Amino acid sequence: MLEQMYEKKTKNLHFIVLLVSFIDVFVVCSHYFLQLNLCKPSKNKGFCIILANRKKTLAMKQILTLLIGFFILFSCNNVKKGAPEVKKEVNKSEKIANTFGIVIHGGAGTILKKNMSDSLEIAYTSKLKEAITTGHSILNNGGTSLEAVTATINIMEDSPLFNSGKGAVFTHDETNELDASIMDGATLNAGAVAGVTHIKNPINLALEVMNNSPHVLLAGEGAEQFARQQGFEMMDPSYFYTEKRYQSLLRVKEREMREQYKSISFEDSFIKDSKFGTVGCVALDKNGNLAAGTSTGGMTNKRWNRIGDSPIIGAGTYANNATCAVSSTGWGEYFIRAMVAHDISAMMEYKGISLQEAAKEVIQNKVPALGGDGGIVAIDKDGNIAMEFNTAGMYRAHMNAKGELIIKIYKE
Repeated sequence: MLEQMYEKKTKNLHFIVLLVSFIDVFVVCSHYFLQLNLCKPSKNKGFCIILANRKKTLAMKQILTLLIGFFILFSCNNVKKGAPEVKKEVNKSEKIANTFGIVIHGGAGTILKKNMSDSLEIAYTSKLKEAITTGHSILNNGGTSLEAVTATINIMEDSPLFNSGKGAVFTHDETNELDASIMDGATLNAGAVAGVTHIKNPINLALEVMNNSPHVLLAGEGAEQFARQQGFEMMDPSYFYTEKRYQSLLRVKEREMREQYKSISFEDSFIKDSKFGTVGCVALDKNGNLAAGTSTGGMTNKRWNRIGDSPIIGAGTYANNATCAVSSTGWGEYFIRAMVAHDISAMMEYKGISLQEAAKEVIQNKVPALGGDGGIVAIDKDGNIAMEFNTAGMYRAHMNAKGELIIKIYKE
């Protein structure tokens, strides 16, 4: 629209300049004709003197007119050159507004089709869809990536299917200790909590730490004291009790006794023989801002207030508008040592490789080289995504700006 307006203006100015130039040439030619015919020797000397002076005046006006004409034409050309730049800026803004997306995971591990009943598979698929469509709706309506990440993770925290919030696994002391973290790619600000036992949605408290405290990570009773000051409801520990998780703990303890502590095992009842279970979300909003969040109950039978990678910025969660947003799920000790989430971002920034290349290198080579396993979901600043894992399966879903939905569970 702007370019068409500029083009119309330019055409009008061209026409005016040409018209003035034509009149100017006509007047000059008329004066030459009069001088040629009337100013002969011994005839009309007075008139010829007046005509000659008039000719000089017209010549000066002609020069001035031509200078003005050239100036107008030059200005028109500059305006015309400027128009595509305006159009380019508009197109850039439109591209940002039309590029957004969201990716989630619900844990990785030994997730096999043969161990999954049809009803349980439908339940997982349904909850993953509910979670990701909630976040996508926020993004589609102009909401921020932080809002989308938080709301999406809340859906999974409130479900007993996932090892976070309501479905958190039990510690060796038969309690539930919850961890979470969140990061803003626009500011590199972050918040995290670890070892909380009365918080229904730990990701919300992590966001509160980021927005309303000078700190990044709060743990245990201190984190809950901060939560009380911020008006959070303290849940009774019974809220986190689920029979399946409790039975998983009893099985692990029985196995420990048989093996006399030679091999401490961890188990998630929904991920057969796995050592981990986590939920996470990454998002890119219409303003081009990235965010990532992760929430977990940790490992079944964990002791001594063990903390894994989920609340550790750079290991379990990382977001940077210059590169990507990442949420991890896996054996936390190895993900901390490998600084998985940040390493993917760093490889993109320093090596100039794609998100998929970086994710594959970290998850398929670096983490296994240390002895760990697991996976990640990630989205970059251009909306490209990665859902990389080195286990038998990972609960995962992706939704782009067009509303196209992908939900997967098993390795393919």
